[in-house]
Amino acid sequence: MTTDEVLAGVGPRLRRIRKEREVTLAGLSEATGISVSTLSRLESGLRKPSLELLLPIARAHQVPLDELVGAPPVRDPRVRAEPIVRHGRTHWPLTRQPGGLQAFKVLEPQRTAEPDPRSHEGYEWLYVLSGRLRLVLGEHDVVLSAGEAAEFDTRVPHWFGSTGEGPVEFLSLFGPQGERMHVRARPKRS
Repeated sequence: MTTDEVLAGVGPRLRRIRKEREVTLAGLSEATGISVSTLSRLESGLRKPSLELLLPIARAHQVPLDELVGAPPVRDPRVRAEPIVRHGRTHWPLTRQPGGLQAFKVLEPQRTAEPDPRSHEGYEWLYVLSGRLRLVLGEHDVVLSAGEAAEFDTRVPHWFGSTGEGPVEFLSLFGPQGERMHVRARPKRS
């Protein structure tokens, strides 16, 4: 919407709001200190609205300035990343910048797969949201449950996937070599 279109809509909006509140031009003039003729010209579009005129009108009607000028509604702030399906696993990207730290929410379906460990540059951190995640890392073969996390150097041959018992949902943070995420554990009390 252009500025001229926005300004053209102010007058009718001012008139509608005033009439909804059952206020006369004289009553609004008294409340705002703006002359009746100026208010009439604003409502008919013969006078361009200015901040000096709109602020007292907004105060008198007890409405936000946005309502008088018809500002577009605030867009939905949620991130709606399109899921990526790779090798049967669904990834939702949670970060947008290329390079650096990458975050994904991942859903691995229930399935049985033979581990095929791979290695590459980087560092990975996994956090299980629900289900059970099998992690093969070097000579370790462990199962992580909801609430458990693992972090590892991806140069060590690794593989992770379903235990075959059900789907697993987890967060994956991956960074180039040297960017490490740390899970802080509380010390055990003696």
